[in-house]
Amino acid sequence: MMAAQVIGDQSMQKQRILIAGCGDVGSALGLELIAAGHFVQGLRRTINQLPAGIHGIAADLTDPTSLTGRLPACDILVYCAAASQHDEAGYRAAYIEGLRNLLEALPARPRHLFFTSSSGVYHQADGGRVDETSPAQPERFSGKVMLEAERLAHDSGMAATVVRFSGIYGPGRNHLINQVRSGVAAPASPVHYSNRIHRDDCAGILAHLITIALRGESLEPLYLASDDEPAPLHEVMEWLAEQLGIEIRERRPIRRGGSKRCSNARLKASGYRFRYPDYRAGYQEILKGIQDL
Repeated sequence: MMAAQVIGDQSMQKQRILIAGCGDVGSALGLELIAAGHFVQGLRRTINQLPAGIHGIAADLTDPTSLTGRLPACDILVYCAAASQHDEAGYRAAYIEGLRNLLEALPARPRHLFFTSSSGVYHQADGGRVDETSPAQPERFSGKVMLEAERLAHDSGMAATVVRFSGIYGPGRNHLINQVRSGVAAPASPVHYSNRIHRDDCAGILAHLITIALRGESLEPLYLASDDEPAPLHEVMEWLAEQLGIEIRERRPIRRGGSKRCSNARLKASGYRFRYPDYRAGYQEILKGIQDL
């Protein structure tokens, strides 16, 4: 567990870290931070689903009254909520209203705010490369809301870093595998580039950046987080079919974001090394877990 080892090597006092919207990624992050000796609190509606060691705060980010007087002071705040409704109202509630409610209810200003965003803010669809300097002019409501939430984080009055994750996959996220199992794959033409990142790397990246912040070193305001190998979607699905021993019987356009290739150069320059640098490494681990069941 690289990031946890990096954090554990630091001679720093135990830090208080609040993870708001402590779901799948947040829980994985919390466990890494606990292993490094930090005190971690996770805020979510149902805290009985939190892993052991994460101190639960039962609250609803979209309900200000559930936050008032219940939030602890913290050194690091991680906002990694997920929308429960996949429409514009649901996105605004989770990412804008929730973040605003939380910031207003905090008893003190943390040293650093981390906000998890999405590569869906990019509008590019020509298969070209995008990075942190690329223009983001999303056409869909989801990308527009995420950009607005990013601005809210940066305008919060505290040091803030936004991490834009590409397509997250990992344990329990088997949508693509299930499509392949049904004999369906994306067409080879036109080529549609896809980008992904394993759940464990999402947690590792956040832990890595938190480490840098706790050292007092400077961070960029924005990082694009995706693995080393953007790949044509049909190639990913064909590889999965080969691993599963499945015959592709139908080519069907798969609903995905615009075709682009996300660069992780800035993130890697910060010192992070991926646990699953490409889809083969990540999916091999997932397939092994499925076959072991």
